[in-house]
Amino acid sequence: MRSVVTHFPGHGTLFEEKYLEGKAEGKSEDILRVLTVRGLPVPDGVRERVTACADLDTLAVWFDRSLTVSKAEDLFTGETEDTTAS
Repeated sequence: MRSVVTHFPGHGTLFEEKYLEGKAEGKSEDILRVLTVRGLPVPDGVRERVTACADLDTLAVWFDRSLTVSKAEDLFTGETEDTTAS
């Protein structure tokens, strides 16, 4: 019997990278779904910013906000704009 060592988490392996990408993609989809189910319009700029984000902590904050915001743009309230994203 063979054992496989993945060095996961924290070693920057391809497995870890793909796993985290999948988690971020799932959180992004959840945020957009909550906004949609709540009947809030989601402008293209908001959709692009949410789906482009790979930071799980940021996505968690945005998810929490998605439950109570009055408009999709309010997900980013209190944050400085990322000038490198378009």
